[in-house]
Amino acid sequence: MQKTTFRITLLCLTGLAILSYCVQPPDYPDEPVIEFKNQSKNQMFQSKFGQDSVTITFTFTDGDGDLGFTDDQESIFIIDGRDSFAKPSYRIPYIEQQGAGNGISGEISIVVPTTCCIYPGTGIPPCDTSASAPRMRDTVFYYLQIKDRAGHLSNQIQTDPITLICRK
Repeated sequence: MQKTTFRITLLCLTGLAILSYCVQPPDYPDEPVIEFKNQSKNQMFQSKFGQDSVTITFTFTDGDGDLGFTDDQESIFIIDGRDSFAKPSYRIPYIEQQGAGNGISGEISIVVPTTCCIYPGTGIPPCDTSASAPRMRDTVFYYLQIKDRAGHLSNQIQTDPITLICRK
């Protein structure tokens, strides 16, 4: 009788151990959620022609897994934090929805070209590198947001400050 009780107990414990290792599908919201991870550097030279750049990396989750478009529709939006002007947008490649649990997560890295120093209230045009430019450095940061196929916008994240070298 004692052996039978021991076997039943052992079988129950084994069953519980197996069940505890079952992978539960992620429970993400239908709206994309992004989180700033890092950027490749904190300093760039200004340029009208994007001769310098910074790589920005962020993570994402999306509960219904509908990220990316089959056409050229933009899905990553970047705003210059100094003046709220939009930078050129990017697109996430189409991601096929997977099985019954469609929640997805991952990491995205984008390369953002440099921008111009801004000299507010001086009448000096942006990107002026002459000696008359009032300062040698400017600071920029970017806001990022993504959109899924259902039109849901993610939360907005902010990069770390980036020092722009206006003139040498």
